[in-house]
Amino acid sequence: MSEWLVTLRKHRNYCLNERKRGFESNNQESNHAVMYGYGSFCDLDTRVEYGSFCPLTCPVVKHGVMSAELLKVSKKHGLMWRGAGEVQSTRTSELRSENSFYERIASTVLQGNLAKLDAAYAGFFQHKRGFPAFRKASNFNSFQYKPDQAKLTVNRASPKKRCYSHVYLPGLGEMRYLNSRVIPEDAEPRTITILKEADGWHMSILLNLPEPLPSVAELETVNSAVGIDVGINKLISLSDGSFVENPRFATHKKTRRLLRLRQRRVNRRVKGSNNRRKAGLEVAKLHKKIADKRNDFQWKAAKKIVETAEAVVHEDLNIKGMKSRCKPKKQKGRFMPNGQSAKRGLNRSISDASWGELFSKIAWLAAKSGKPVLAVNPKHTSQECSACHHISKDNRDGEKFVCGACGHIDHADTQASRTILGRADLKFVSTRRKNLPGDSRKVTPSQYKDIPAPKGKRGEGRNRTSKAVPEKRILGDQLHLQLFN
Repeated sequence: MSEWLVTLRKHRNYCLNERKRGFESNNQESNHAVMYGYGSFCDLDTRVEYGSFCPLTCPVVKHGVMSAELLKVSKKHGLMWRGAGEVQSTRTSELRSENSFYERIASTVLQGNLAKLDAAYAGFFQHKRGFPAFRKASNFNSFQYKPDQAKLTVNRASPKKRCYSHVYLPGLGEMRYLNSRVIPEDAEPRTITILKEADGWHMSILLNLPEPLPSVAELETVNSAVGIDVGINKLISLSDGSFVENPRFATHKKTRRLLRLRQRRVNRRVKGSNNRRKAGLEVAKLHKKIADKRNDFQWKAAKKIVETAEAVVHEDLNIKGMKSRCKPKKQKGRFMPNGQSAKRGLNRSISDASWGELFSKIAWLAAKSGKPVLAVNPKHTSQECSACHHISKDNRDGEKFVCGACGHIDHADTQASRTILGRADLKFVSTRRKNLPGDSRKVTPSQYKDIPAPKGKRGEGRNRTSKAVPEKRILGDQLHLQLFN
């Protein structure tokens, strides 16, 4: 499979290079020689207008290796030029009979590799994304099987949830895989993707379930909603007063030290050596472990949020803009400090929190439950008072929020989540019991008695329980009892 990845990457880069040369040479002056065999090209939409010099339809070089015919007969348009994807697809079929490396790869995998390049190339001209990039070995780690190509044999007789099953992959044969998730019996497997990760090979299966997703409820029928505010100190702050702590998987002090040490080992190895490759694999495994922990934690946090209420409201954040570099400051021809060094740590923490992935998980779980998810304007959510809607920078002092107009006091992050909820014109109806049970030690009165010190050297002269209890402490306990009783 590793050999397949090398061949597929070379095949993709070669086809992309042909299209790039065709695009660049076709945008020259009329008196310059072009690199095409026939010299005139059809229109992108109709493909029948000759002499339009469109660079999208036939980027095949004159002295290239393409041996396929460039013309074809269409029932609708008659004689027309072949598209770039059609010409390269025909040439790919010929390569399987000429090269042993291409012969070993399943034909559907080769055609799927070319189809992904077609989609990326067409998206560039539709202004959806940038020009396709040439892939390195480090960022080309997967290939796909079309539906009804691979065959799964799921082991349903085993009482264990995680058991081994078998799959037949064309060109590779039958192999065993570990069932990390249960595949429903009525599910229809579609596209199967084989991925190479730092810790081994993985298989991703796209399933077609018979039951459709439930329809999303209308906002008029929603009885309760929860607003969430994401941050760094607290990953999620809910409008009901609860929090989801930020575990800081990548920015924790111990993790950063471990990453620094392992990366240092890579830099000290000779380039191109096996020791350097092994050291780099250890760094990749650590990054994979951090990503898996973050992914698992976010799924659990998203499930907790979705189950809290019938609707979820969050901020429509421009995360990419929040991580942008500070503008340079020039004074008398010199660059002055602009705060980028301090912002670098903030950018690293934002990337570690991965708010965008969290919002995507919340949206998916809410769609499976038929619950709406709203995104509101994030402007001044941390400075606006949810009681009187007064906006001021002075309202917030760290994690404390004290409104300068009405005197409303609350936790700053909780206050922001309630402001976010208020902007959606929804309310939160709590069904949780906030008070602790009466027999809990946290709400029962403390007993202050003179208990003799234990015998031994540690207890001699250290009977701290015999001291008089301050009056403020007694009043505090009485007030504590009154609030909870």
